[in-house]
Amino acid sequence: MGPCGGVRADGSCEVLPEPCVFAAPAEWTEPTPGAVPLRTVPLRTVPRILTDFSSEPWSAAMLASVAAALASSCDAVLVGEHQDRPDFPPTMHASLLLAAGVRPWMTLTCRDRNRIVLEQELTGLRELGVDAVLCVTGDARAYDVRPDVTQVFDLDGTRLAALAASVGVRPAVAETPTAPPRPLRGFRLFQKQRAGAAVAVLNHASAGSVAGFMAAAARAGVTIPVIAAVAVFTDELSAAALSALPGLELDPAAVRAVLDHPDPVAAGIAAAAREARALLAIPGVAGVNISGLASARGYSYGARIKAELAQLIRAGGGHDR
Repeated sequence: MGPCGGVRADGSCEVLPEPCVFAAPAEWTEPTPGAVPLRTVPLRTVPRILTDFSSEPWSAAMLASVAAALASSCDAVLVGEHQDRPDFPPTMHASLLLAAGVRPWMTLTCRDRNRIVLEQELTGLRELGVDAVLCVTGDARAYDVRPDVTQVFDLDGTRLAALAASVGVRPAVAETPTAPPRPLRGFRLFQKQRAGAAVAVLNHASAGSVAGFMAAAARAGVTIPVIAAVAVFTDELSAAALSALPGLELDPAAVRAVLDHPDPVAAGIAAAAREARALLAIPGVAGVNISGLASARGYSYGARIKAELAQLIRAGGGHDR
């Protein structure tokens, strides 16, 4: 359905050193949710603070520890699905998180599941009462990660969003404001809205880039709420993990200012809080996604940093301590 969020700045593909084969997003011509009766489940609320959930894979104990650190600070947690780090099945993962006291937004990708298994997971998540599922095509698996395993891609993120809506799950979708072709990114989000998306979560971009994207999206007809990403990093590793991803926009000078600060943890939290305030002031931005590992000191420590940042955002602060 069009160029993914991983298109590099020069227009090349993130998988192969060749130009992206999709010059522009396609228009959604398949049935829209309003055309047929659906068992739709409305979002209880759009989270003002949606926090990335990062934990050790296959560890229910670590999952509970991270959930406890985040539960009181955010409205929901966003659980990713990584090409190099498999974890519990989404339905089981969501069940553990609900029991731990957080509201999970699960990510489903099309890389490792065919359409039938995606339908199974969506139906299970609906029955658990999960409010939203982030529907994405998914990164291709790197050549050196499980080369013995095939990759499926029966669907892409837009068609997965339509499938989610058809089974009564509210789909969240992703968009990257700064990846080529930038002028068409707002139109691309509108096509996802037509396919059934209920909310969008943006990849990292500066407040200026997000403001331009939101204006273009409004002109294209986007009316769904949008959650903008706030990058949180406090050391070299957590900054590098964000900077290495194509389509993400981090200011190198801002990164260095945090890392060179005498107290990089305090500086990182304060910088992210200021970014969040700027993003929340943009018309159409309903919330922020606290995104990234936050720290190389472990998942529990990173969760405490994210929780402190969330509390600072709620308080309206953003100054160095």
